[in-house]
Amino acid sequence: MDTKRPKKKKRKWLRITLIVVLLLLIGVGIYIYSVWNSLNNAVETMQQPIERETSKRDKTLSLNNKEPFSILMLGVDERDGDKGRSDTMIVVTVNPEKKSAKLLSIPRDTRTEIIGHGTTDKINHAYAFGGVAMAMDTVENFLDIPIDYYMQINMEGFQDIVNAVGGVTVNNDLDFTYEGVHFKKGTLTLNGEDALKFSRMRYDDPRGDFGRQLRQRMIIEAVVKKGASLNSLTNFHNIFEALGKNIKTDITFDEMVDIQANYKSAATNIEQLTITGTGQTINKVWYLIVDESEKTKIQNTLKEHLNIK
Repeated sequence: MDTKRPKKKKRKWLRITLIVVLLLLIGVGIYIYSVWNSLNNAVETMQQPIERETSKRDKTLSLNNKEPFSILMLGVDERDGDKGRSDTMIVVTVNPEKKSAKLLSIPRDTRTEIIGHGTTDKINHAYAFGGVAMAMDTVENFLDIPIDYYMQINMEGFQDIVNAVGGVTVNNDLDFTYEGVHFKKGTLTLNGEDALKFSRMRYDDPRGDFGRQLRQRMIIEAVVKKGASLNSLTNFHNIFEALGKNIKTDITFDEMVDIQANYKSAATNIEQLTITGTGQTINKVWYLIVDESEKTKIQNTLKEHLNIK
C-alpha cells in the first residue's frame, strides 16, 4: 500500500503543474489578444488611404515577394487655427535582400516643381497646397523614384507618444535654450513637452534646418527604440492610443504584418542620407538650391537601393 502513495502524489503534482501551465497559457493568450486587438484598433484609426497612382513602377508592388519599397514620412506641425505644414520630410527606402534601409531628409526650403499646382516653390509647400497626395507626387518627381506609402506624424501631438513610452533619451551635440528650456550638451532624458521643444528649435542652430532635422530624427529613433523594448509592452494601450491619435498612413494592417515578417532584417543597417545645396534669395524668398549633379547622385543611390533601373 505504501509503495503506491508516491505515485498518487506524483500524479497530483503533475495535475497541479499542468493546471498552472494551462492558466499561464490562457493568461498569456488573453494578454496577446489584448495587445493584438489594441494594435488593430490603433491601425484602423491611423488608416487614411490616398487615391493616387505612381508612374514610376512598371508593376504593382508585392510585399509578399519581399520587393524593396519606399515611404514618405511627413512631420506635420498642426497647431490650433493652422492647416498644417510639413516641416519634416523623410524618404525611407527598405531593401530586405540587402538587409538595409536608407533615410533621406529633404530640407523643407528645397526649391522644386510642385506637381499638380503648376508652380516652383519650397518643397514643403506641396502639403499646404494639396495635402499628402501632392506632397507624395512632388517628392516622387523630385527624386525620380516611386513613393509607395506615406506616414504623417502630427508633431504637436508627438509629445503624447513620447510620454506614452515613458520619455526618451538622446545625445545632444548643441547647447541651446528654447522656449524657456535649457538643453545642455550630452545625454538628455526628455518628456513629451521638452522633446517637442528640442525637435523644433531651428534659428539658433548654425546648421539651420539640417540641425533641426537631425534632432527630429533623434527623437523619432529614440521613440522607436523605447517603444520596441519589452518593458514598454506593459503600457501598450497608451502607446497604441497615442499612435492612433497622432499618425495617419495608407499602410494597411495586413501590409504592416507583411513588413514585420519579411523586412525586419533591414532595420539592422540604417544609413542616413542628406541633400546639400546652396542658399539663394529669389523674389525676396530664401530657397535651398540643389544642383543637378547632387540631385542625380541622390536619385541614383535610391534607385539602386530600390532595384530600379
